[in-house]
Amino acid sequence: MQERKIRLIWDFRGQEALKIAEHHCVHLEEFALKANLDYQPCSVMEYTELHSIAFITVNEGDMPVFRDALKPHRAELAR
Repeated sequence: MQERKIRLIWDFRGQEALKIAEHHCVHLEEFALKANLDYQPCSVMEYTELHSIAFITVNEGDMPVFRDALKPHRAELAR
């Protein structure tokens, strides 16, 4: 059985939200590579001009490592 995927999400607000979310993705992927953890490429989504998110999708078994070190604002099952 394939392991479930978890999407870890960070919210950014303000006029620079999108730029900050894009920059945050760089650090998320650097962390995953340094820790030798499997992940799907980080992405960003702009909800409004003042609210963007950065998210990374990881294996459920690796989620505690990401969660404890990087403190996401929320998480959801990835589809």
